[in-house]
Amino acid sequence: MTPELALDSLWSLAGCEPAALRSVHFSGTEPALPSVFRVGALASATIAATGLAAAEYHRLRTGRGQRVSVDMRRALASFRSERYLRIDGGPPPALRDPVTGFYETRDGRWIQLHTNFAHHLAGVLKVLGCENDRAAVASAIRGWDGATLDQTLAEAGLCAALIRTPNEWAALEQAKAIARLPLFEIERIGDAPAQLPMRHTAPSGHGGGGRPLSGVRVLDLSRIIAGPVGGRALAQHGAEVLMINGPHLPNIAPLVIDNSRGKRSAVLDLRDAAGRETLRGLTRDADVFLQAYRPGALAAHGFGPGDAARLRPGIVYVSVCAYGYEGPWATRRGFDSLVQSASGIAVTEQRAAASHEPRHLPCQALDHATGYLAAFGAMVALTRRAIEGGSWHVKVSLAQTGRWLQSFGEIPDGWKAPDVTLDDVRDCTDTVQSEFGRVQAVQPAEQLEETPAFLALPPSRIGAHEAKWL
Repeated sequence: MTPELALDSLWSLAGCEPAALRSVHFSGTEPALPSVFRVGALASATIAATGLAAAEYHRLRTGRGQRVSVDMRRALASFRSERYLRIDGGPPPALRDPVTGFYETRDGRWIQLHTNFAHHLAGVLKVLGCENDRAAVASAIRGWDGATLDQTLAEAGLCAALIRTPNEWAALEQAKAIARLPLFEIERIGDAPAQLPMRHTAPSGHGGGGRPLSGVRVLDLSRIIAGPVGGRALAQHGAEVLMINGPHLPNIAPLVIDNSRGKRSAVLDLRDAAGRETLRGLTRDADVFLQAYRPGALAAHGFGPGDAARLRPGIVYVSVCAYGYEGPWATRRGFDSLVQSASGIAVTEQRAAASHEPRHLPCQALDHATGYLAAFGAMVALTRRAIEGGSWHVKVSLAQTGRWLQSFGEIPDGWKAPDVTLDDVRDCTDTVQSEFGRVQAVQPAEQLEETPAFLALPPSRIGAHEAKWL
């Protein structure tokens, strides 16, 4: 699968105008990272789709089209943005707890633990009955059969995945449910009059008012990578993005810095009536409601898709989850690396490289691609709202994105490609002063000839701003 064919597939599935594809130019070849999977095509296509959707929304406002270009090297730098983040010229950020990783089980299987949140680590240690030490965890896991431990941890609401082959994954009911779903869904969920965007008449340049999404308000209720990347992608085309965190919810500090760029950040406690009322007020004036809670979690607080559409007819509600919206795993906790492990990606990389342990992709490709698909779907839905009205629901998931990547085919010996260091992509980064210090981070990869993508705000700490629109 080439980037061109992948973008064609996305654009067609979204029902967009085929003629727009002629304005997109790709450069770069694979393998651009050590992997047998075509992560370069995935990165290039999803980022190009986001850039082209922004260009088309801008054309709706101005009548002017523009060329969109994506270089694979820059796209993959964006897909590894958290790895290349540096604060005050310091070392790479620590992104994982030491216990996170692969372990061999009693029956010769492998299982992956994900313990980057303190309460997930504590829960795993309680199930295993061992100390917080990687050697102790490995010893305890050698007393379990893999499938039994996988199920036990899942039932406890913890984060793990048995390493499965693609065929083992395909035999599961969850994989069959995902196979029945398209890559993403954009469905109308309510009636509302057409809402034409404010028309731009002057050239856009670098000013705020003439950017593709200027005037578009986005609530970003997501954490870690996939959802926040979607919000960041909307911000880099001019949307006003307000992140909403809960005071009790864990985060990973380097990811907050990387993914809060271009956004403001507020804290609301949805367990509290006052917090819910404030969020209702924000929703009434929002255009996009982006959330990455497990399916049903926000609906329990009165903020499901239907609730949002009643509060704000014409809302574009975007849902991001791990394992899809149907099947027995729909509400299972999951992260990019766990979906790779469960769905056969990790064992495919292992076998190709003749590695002793399973191997993940060389980037959080499912997270980043799903984030860009969320932003793409949001902009397509905004365009539909402008033309035909309605409230809309966009649904994406890591597992659906992973299935799409697996359909691209493999690159023989792709795992032998050299890794890419920060020095190799330093020209893809920029430095900004922030309350965290001097932050060096990857810049947007999509190049739009009239409305360049850029992040107008530095990263901000959680709760740095009031929960209100500008």
